[in-house]
Order: sequence, then structure tokens, then C-alpha cells
Amino acid sequence: MKIVHRSCIERGRSSIVHDLDGSAKLLLGSPYENCAIIAEMSTGETNWRDQGVKVIRAGELDPNTPQTPGMTRAAAITYARTGATKLWAGTVVVQAGAKTGPHHHGELETVLYIVTGRTRMRWGDHLEFSDEAGPGDFIYVPPYVPHQEINARPDEPCKAVVVRSGQDPIVVNLEMETPEPVSEGSIEIQFHPEP
Repeated sequence: MKIVHRSCIERGRSSIVHDLDGSAKLLLGSPYENCAIIAEMSTGETNWRDQGVKVIRAGELDPNTPQTPGMTRAAAITYARTGATKLWAGTVVVQAGAKTGPHHHGELETVLYIVTGRTRMRWGDHLEFSDEAGPGDFIYVPPYVPHQEINARPDEPCKAVVVRSGQDPIVVNLEMETPEPVSEGSIEIQFHPEP
């Protein structure tokens, strides 16, 4: 028995049609004629144990990622580890007082979830905008946005979960001045130095 899921737009509403036998036809004039198949699977034929949900335990994160002084990255969700093709997820720990140089991540979208500590983000053509995030806060960085990450605490690391919309570690380091004041004991680093 085939289970087919279709995503449909009907008069501005989203609806889902389930065809349990796989034989339904879309008729011209049907309210479902613009449906797009978003998933098709045959029951009993897929090895869901190997091709289904993956759980990456805290002790299984992969530290074999590019590392930079002042921060530690560990990969959780990658193609090699889980088969993910459209996103990358992992953790980052930024030492107290550390900050990146100005950069952007090309076409990638980035989400950070702050677990502990406090981070300050600067962004814009001249890094003229600034905001801070703490535990429980999310940060969204759109594609091509020039930005700089700063651990806002001089006395504790900042720990975050990072999710990106692609597998490639796209980073474009930018030659620009930052309005971020230099603090005693701060470490200026580039999170993703060029190879």
C-alpha cells in the first residue's frame, strides 16, 4: 500500500490530501490540481531504523571541525553523521571576552540558540547595529549580512547551538573597522579563518 502526501493550496489555504492506494488522479478543475507531492513512501519497504530519525547524544559530538583560538566547535548534524543534506548543526563555545572579525556566510542562513553566557551581535554595512542575547534567546542571521559575534561577558564562556542552512562552511572575512571597543584581555579571532 502506498501512502502519498500532497501539499495543496486551495483559495489561499494550505491543506493536505492523503491518497492511501496511490491511484487517485488529479482532475482539471479539481481544487487539488496544483498539489505538489512532498513525500511518497511505500509502507514495509523502507528500513526506518537506518534511514529514519537519528539521535546524536551529547558525548557523540564531533570536534573534528575547523577550530580557532578562543572558540571550540563540535558538529552534531552533518551529511557524514546523519545523512542531512540541507543543514548543519552543532555547538560552539566562545571564551570569555573573545570576538570574531567581521564576516558573512554567503547564501547560508544561520540560527544560534544561546545556552549559557551572553553574546553581542553587531551587523550592518559598518557594523552599526548591535543587540545582545542570553540563555534561551535565538539569533537569526540572514544570508550575506555582515556581522561580528562578541562574547559579551569578560568572565564566562558563551555556549550556543548553531544551525546553518547548508553543509558547506561558507565564510567571507571582511576588511572593515568595527565600532566594538577593545576590552582588556579580549581576544580578537576569526571564527572561520580562510584555509
